[in-house]
Amino acid sequence: MPIEVEVVSRVRELYHTTRATLVVIPGSEGQMGVLPNHTPLLTTLNYGELRIVEGQQEVSFVVYGGIVDIRPDKVTVLADDAESVYDIDLDEVEAARERARQFMLEHPTDGQRAEIAQELRRAEIAVRIRQRVEASGHQIRVLDDTGAG
Repeated sequence: MPIEVEVVSRVRELYHTTRATLVVIPGSEGQMGVLPNHTPLLTTLNYGELRIVEGQQEVSFVVYGGIVDIRPDKVTVLADDAESVYDIDLDEVEAARERARQFMLEHPTDGQRAEIAQELRRAEIAVRIRQRVEASGHQIRVLDDTGAG
């Protein structure tokens, strides 16, 4: 019995499947694997990689907080922000990291410093996850605008 999985950001639905066999969630208490018939649970998301396994294929997202509702037959991820790992442009991320580092040298206010630190953290996580996915050799699925592969 597969699991239905829906990944939604504040802006739009990013992904939907009814064929998942495993979902790996970056929970606030650590990584959590969800198999069919999981006990119902509502938990918060940490920054990290959300992986959805469908047989031999795997789809990955970088999520930046949110909540997840787990039911025996469905997982609903309500991410504060999320993006497909396959949409991450490493050159753009590296350029953004460099701009943030330079801005930190310009004596920003405490509020600006916190924002910059948050953006740097997001960039570091995105790069690390993208590199892990590329190195793993998993088949990459390109997602269209409707979240279908």
